Amino acid sequence: MSEKTIIKEEDKIDIKRPKLYKVLMHNDDYTTMEFVIEILTKVFNRSVIEATKIMFDVHKKGIGIAGIYTYDIAKTKLNQAMDMAKESGFPFKLSMEEE
Repeated sequence: MSEKTIIKEEDKIDIKRPKLYKVLMHNDDYTTMEFVIEILTKVFNRSVIEATKIMFDVHKKGIGIAGIYTYDIAKTKLNQAMDMAKESGFPFKLSMEEE
């Protein structure tokens, strides 16, 4: 007489949403408003109206949110914007913060 062992396995996959990160733009006394709008439209795909509003937040409040993305996308956009600023001779600063 042989016994059979039946093993039942359940694969439970827990899918989590990725963490999101805010890309923040910081005010300085040298970067032009036009350049900030250019970065927001070219790198962050904002409309001119949205870009202008964000630029005024940066100018008046000292900081503005360029966008909210997953880590890799946020880091890539931050680096693209910083590279554009460096090439244009602006000391423009951006940072990332977990949402």
